[in-house]
Amino acid sequence: MSIKLINIGFGNIVSASRIISIVSPESAPIKRVVSEARERGLLIDATYGRRTRAVIIADSGHVILSAVQPETVKHRLQAREPHIENAEVE
Repeated sequence: MSIKLINIGFGNIVSASRIISIVSPESAPIKRVVSEARERGLLIDATYGRRTRAVIIADSGHVILSAVQPETVKHRLQAREPHIENAEVE
């Protein structure tokens, strides 16, 4: 069994099989998800002090903040998983 890893910026790596969603951080519901994860101790800030551009939600309930655009993470994921269909990112 092979573990596929995705670079989410600044040398931070996440297991591709654990990713449920990659979303933009601007909407109020996502801000609420981030806030609740912080309160529960499930927030991982991988931005190195930079602006959050993507919020990655894992199947474990962890919420990961990245300074890389969601589209960039998607392309990196597709490069490792060629069978993923092209989905429009809003």
